[in-house]
Amino acid sequence: MIVEVVMGGRSRRLPGMSRMFYLRRMIGVGSSMSLSIFIAVLIVVVLWASAFVGIKAALIDYSPVHLAVFRYLVASVVLVPVALWKRIRIPTRSEIPRFAIIGVSGISIYNILLNIGEKTITAASSCFIINTAVVITAIISVLFLGEKVRLLGWLGMLVSLLGVGMIAFGESEGGVSVDMGSLFVFIAAISTSIYFVVQKPLLVTYSSLEVVTYAIWFGTLTMLPGLHGIREEMADASMVSTVSVVYLGVFPAVVAYVAWSYVLSRMPASRAATFLYVVPVLSILLGFLLINEMPTIVSLVGGGVVLSGVFVVNRFG
Repeated sequence: MIVEVVMGGRSRRLPGMSRMFYLRRMIGVGSSMSLSIFIAVLIVVVLWASAFVGIKAALIDYSPVHLAVFRYLVASVVLVPVALWKRIRIPTRSEIPRFAIIGVSGISIYNILLNIGEKTITAASSCFIINTAVVITAIISVLFLGEKVRLLGWLGMLVSLLGVGMIAFGESEGGVSVDMGSLFVFIAAISTSIYFVVQKPLLVTYSSLEVVTYAIWFGTLTMLPGLHGIREEMADASMVSTVSVVYLGVFPAVVAYVAWSYVLSRMPASRAATFLYVVPVLSILLGFLLINEMPTIVSLVGGGVVLSGVFVVNRFG
């Protein structure tokens, strides 16, 4: 099969290519990206899309705080033998505060607020709002990493925020009001943006596994006071809810976070975050197939506005 590809403004006819290469081109991944980075991005997108649906399922029987601490206790335990096997290094005293920051922002605050938000809004709507992390990451990158944003970039940010407002309105139950769950999820997006940016310098010295391991351990440690009363919830919870929590702790937490740190260690934070716009699309599909959930029309339109703003920021901004 002969395929025409445009490179550097010129068209070239190339012989048959692998399906993996076609997939990379379809989602906008350039040929400069290595196969290992592409696979890591694919793992992150699929697992994080499933996380929003898994959280919704687990919240049927678990409170937002108990879900967060249970999930990351599972993740922490899973990481212990992995850390021993890989002989991860102990952080230096000067870098412990940075690990603590990413643990609190990217694990504790992010997950508790996201869980609270998903109590009242759909998994897909939560996912759309979390995608504003791309915009927030760009802002933080400008302020602290010296990256540049053009005028169209700032316009795209405003468009994304407008989309968040539409989702908040669309998820409200009647009347002229907004759903507060959307606000909690938006604050969670700010928290995860801090995680994205603050971990970048650590990835110069530490491996992806080391950064994720200490972030999860620090985050879990700060959530331990939330264990009070979890035994009763576990006794009353259904098997589906409990399995959902375990799944969330192993795959979207450990596996996806390690893959994401690997991606961040090999490209700018603002560029890496652009691939997250695929997550809401998969989240809608999984939400419909697994829990028969669909956001409102207004929320879907708002989600489209969010993604449009994200696209403008990262394509032209």
